[in-house]
Amino acid sequence: MDAGIVGLPNVGKSTLFNALTAAGALAANYPFATIEPNVGVVPIPDPRLEIIRGHIDSQKIVPAALRLVDIAGIVRGASQGEGLGNKFLSHIREVDAILHVVRCFEKAPGGEDVTHVEGSVDPMRDIGTIETELILADLQTVENALPKAERAARGKDRDDIIRLELLKALFPLLNDGRPARTLELEGKDHQRAFKGLGLISAKRVLYVMNVDEHDVLGEGPLSRQVRAHAESEGMEAVAVCAKIESELGELEGSERQEMLGAMGLDEPALGKLARAAYHLLGLQSFYTAGPKEIRAWPIPIGCKAPQAAGTIHTDFERGFIRVEAYSVHDLEQYGSEKAIRDHGKMRTEGKEYVMHDADVCHFLFNV
Repeated sequence: MDAGIVGLPNVGKSTLFNALTAAGALAANYPFATIEPNVGVVPIPDPRLEIIRGHIDSQKIVPAALRLVDIAGIVRGASQGEGLGNKFLSHIREVDAILHVVRCFEKAPGGEDVTHVEGSVDPMRDIGTIETELILADLQTVENALPKAERAARGKDRDDIIRLELLKALFPLLNDGRPARTLELEGKDHQRAFKGLGLISAKRVLYVMNVDEHDVLGEGPLSRQVRAHAESEGMEAVAVCAKIESELGELEGSERQEMLGAMGLDEPALGKLARAAYHLLGLQSFYTAGPKEIRAWPIPIGCKAPQAAGTIHTDFERGFIRVEAYSVHDLEQYGSEKAIRDHGKMRTEGKEYVMHDADVCHFLFNV
């Protein structure tokens, strides 16, 4: 699961990115960390992994991972080359979701002023600025793609015709200032072609409200505006204090827990962000467990067993025979896979089985 962090300059993007990657590195002895100056891979907190390991002895745990890409601050006019211009585009065309960091504090902790690129704090204006630049960038992409698509569609290939139909429908939509994700799609062929266009404003958005230490839950008036906007779009919003997260990233164990308690928080921001991103993208996790590793695998809600097997290896999907599955709850209740079998709770499912959240699976295949 990939997410691109966007926002205006000086809203706390890089502070948040550094804090999340530091928190991921300290979460446990997982092989995740910053892999490039602006790219980090962090483990997604999942207590069910430890529950499984409590009943199945294994050498290691491998959680699902969130790959974060920190995009250079986008300014008004970026789509026309202002600031770093379109250099940021290549980094976020391939991500699954956008984490849009929005400043929801007036002054920085300590009372000092932090200059806002627009001269004042207005989260809704800032959201509009970023979205406008993404829409304008997509409009340019569509406009440039139309002549080639028109020539290709003359060959009467269905895929080429669908691509042209989409581009023609998107041009007036984007020109009207509406994001690509608002386009109504007819069926699976159109959905697949739409995804292949790589449009930025087509992506789901998680609004990250950067709040101050006195509003860690995001209940202030600025945060309420962002929450209402996210809800109106069917998106998600999470309150995060980037400064607190940065300080937490430097602590371990009991010191971290003590600071969390003092701030009235249950967990670092990584957990909240991961759950919100999962919900936003319509994902759930299933697990595989054995002596070598216990691993979490993210899949779309509604995914069938062969496709779930394919996330492990394409051969598993191609040669899928059946899956043996039980829930993490079953493992907690009965204590072992043998006991689950003895109580008749080990399910054998075929190709039409729709995966459940928290399934623990053994896939049988033949290629």
